[in-house]
Amino acid sequence: MDFTETTRQRKVSRLLQKELGGYFQRNSTAFGNKMITVTVVRISPDLSVAKIYLSIFPLKTGENILQNIKDHTNIIRHFLGSQVKNQLRIVPELVFFIDDSIDYIEKIDKLLK
Repeated sequence: MDFTETTRQRKVSRLLQKELGGYFQRNSTAFGNKMITVTVVRISPDLSVAKIYLSIFPLKTGENILQNIKDHTNIIRHFLGSQVKNQLRIVPELVFFIDDSIDYIEKIDKLLK
């Protein structure tokens, strides 16, 4: 299995990351005024599914915020469609995850000290 991304996948991933980042920044009140950062966007080879990894601060409420985001996926996808309608024919299905890599790094760092 080849996991290398094509140039098109990288461009679409960057576009989605930029647009979603702006969306979460402008609509932070809808998500409890938490700081939500889009850390990684991975898009399937056929551009139909986008896995979006979010960093939510503070993380202790992350699961609740993530569920709120998942409940609003259709609204977010509609917004995204209005933003990227000139670049993409089909807006990919959005799947959200919490990116806990920063917490993992901090945990390892504490163990090494």
